[in-house]
Amino acid sequence: MSVTELISKDGSGKHFSFEVLPPLKGAGTAALFATIDKLKELNPLFINITTHHSEYVYRPLANGQFERLRIRRRPGTIAIAAAIQQRYNIPVQPHIICSGVTIEDIEYELLDLQFLGISNLLLLRGDKAKEDRQFTPTPGGHAHTTDLIRQVQRFNDGYFADGTPVKNPGTRFDFGVACYPEKHEEAPNLEMDMQYLKEKQDLGAEYAVTQLFYDNQKYFEFVEKARKMGITIPIIPGIKPLAKLSQLTMVPKTFHCDIPEPLAKEIVKCKTDEDAKQLGIEWTVQQCRELYRHGISNIHFYTVSAVDSVVEITKQLL
Repeated sequence: MSVTELISKDGSGKHFSFEVLPPLKGAGTAALFATIDKLKELNPLFINITTHHSEYVYRPLANGQFERLRIRRRPGTIAIAAAIQQRYNIPVQPHIICSGVTIEDIEYELLDLQFLGISNLLLLRGDKAKEDRQFTPTPGGHAHTTDLIRQVQRFNDGYFADGTPVKNPGTRFDFGVACYPEKHEEAPNLEMDMQYLKEKQDLGAEYAVTQLFYDNQKYFEFVEKARKMGITIPIIPGIKPLAKLSQLTMVPKTFHCDIPEPLAKEIVKCKTDEDAKQLGIEWTVQQCRELYRHGISNIHFYTVSAVDSVVEITKQLL
């Protein structure tokens, strides 16, 4: 069942979905499965698994110099997606990104996903490499999500990227994309950013998941603008509860979203991370209740560093 079918099958319900990270290289799956064991009790509609491109690290040598190596800290997105689907029988949605991969790499990912019976994807450009000032596509790779969408749609139509027919086309992929109620950090303005979302829809995106936000009014205004522009696909709100004092300054910098003044004023009163965590739970519960009152059928939670908060929030909402 596609994500759009999942979120529309019971319009009166209060549904959730979650994002998780693959484990660090060599760390095993115990911690990840422990996280999912907590989340599965909440009956998530689907679990979304991030993908991370390779990055440069510097390893000290015996002579005092450093060797620069390119590694992937969190490999295995497709394998982890398959393991979650098999172990928990919960629909999965791996990220497929442009960053750090070639068109051929993506083609092999699509083939592997078909073999595994995974057909829901989230298509993203991906973040720029830490060492780059701006996003630089991998040689032989894509520069934009729209290019990635075209490749997936071509594959859906039964053709490899070089035009060769696929002898035995499998199940078509359904996919969503990201969107940004407070605009993407690289977009010159919100209007142009939303034009890109409209283009993604026109190319076949079936839904969009927002970047995290803490001010529901910005989400509501974004959806209203989108509808006026002819963007008709579901726009799933993405939520991440504040869980630490440091996030007051870290979240706006990392995710390029504002902390509303009423929330910021309460955070600065907190003395400990536990105080901030409880405040984050209270704020997010109210935020989610308002979203449900406005007819939202599914809320997507970003769980990194906030699993216990998300569990508590969803229990209060059910």
